[in-house]
Amino acid sequence: MIVITGATGHIGNILVEKLSQKEKRIRAFVLPGEDTSYIEKYGVEIIRGDIRSYSDVKKALLGAKYVFHLAGMISIETFPNKKLYDVNVNGTRNVIQACLELSIKRLVYVSSIHAFLEPKDGQPITEAKTFYPSRLKGYYAKSKALATMEVFQAVRKKGLNAVIVHPTGVIGPNDYKLSHIAELVIQCEQNKIPMYVNGGYNFVDVRDVADGIISACYKGKSGENYILSGGYISVAEMLSVIQKEAGISVPRRKAPMWAAKFSSYFMELHEKVRRIVPLYTPYSLHTLTSNSRTSHEKATKELGYHPRSVQESLRDLVQWLQRNQYITVGKKRAPQH
Repeated sequence: MIVITGATGHIGNILVEKLSQKEKRIRAFVLPGEDTSYIEKYGVEIIRGDIRSYSDVKKALLGAKYVFHLAGMISIETFPNKKLYDVNVNGTRNVIQACLELSIKRLVYVSSIHAFLEPKDGQPITEAKTFYPSRLKGYYAKSKALATMEVFQAVRKKGLNAVIVHPTGVIGPNDYKLSHIAELVIQCEQNKIPMYVNGGYNFVDVRDVADGIISACYKGKSGENYILSGGYISVAEMLSVIQKEAGISVPRRKAPMWAAKFSSYFMELHEKVRRIVPLYTPYSLHTLTSNSRTSHEKATKELGYHPRSVQESLRDLVQWLQRNQYITVGKKRAPQH
């Protein structure tokens, strides 16, 4: 039997779909009250609980052969968040402990590219095994680095059979919880984004990440980690694809990065008060201008990993948002003056 934590997330629901085509018994560990309608159709067993509760985690993992640990919080916020640490770090500790006690055959932990320290002088990010949480920018990155260290330590000192994968920015269809990129598309249609900034990032298709996770389970070497990257796309090119595929106008005015960074502190505070998930924060802007040079050479060589183009992923996301009526086909943006 396979257990997937965080099964209703963007990667999780795709992983459930793909595994259901081959595996007969899949158990999804999800939060109480969470919508599971879009994974129930695959015949999965649903167990509800909190990743921060060891008893809940151990109950969910009973009888499992393989565990895919995806449950976690994603945050681009600037401010400390105790829940972020509890979920991402303590939750991972609970999964590790349960895997050891229950003699789970293999754990696959989904970390993040943000767990790595950005190399100097534009050198590419590779699969390092030493992490420096205190030197990372952003509490999300720190939490993923700490959790990754926990897994490696358990492999080295306690004999845990585990493989770690590090996706870059994940995009694509079946985005039921609306990622930041999905929100970007929606807010473009609603004329809520007056300007854009220079920069870009490495994005990878959610379906390719799911394939990489499955390959890591069956082909990956215990104690190894693999970068699951896709391709780089600039903000301007991303907006161009959105405009073409969604039939909407997108912002044409470019804000100077210094001005965007300065105003982002106030925008984040303003939207936090309004309980709106911010798109532009000091951390997200840092990400757009950070080193996005990554290589999936190791995953390609050892796992047979071959991601599709970012443009295809973005097109499929826009079409999915249209089909599910998050955006209206062909709705035009009001002219800007």
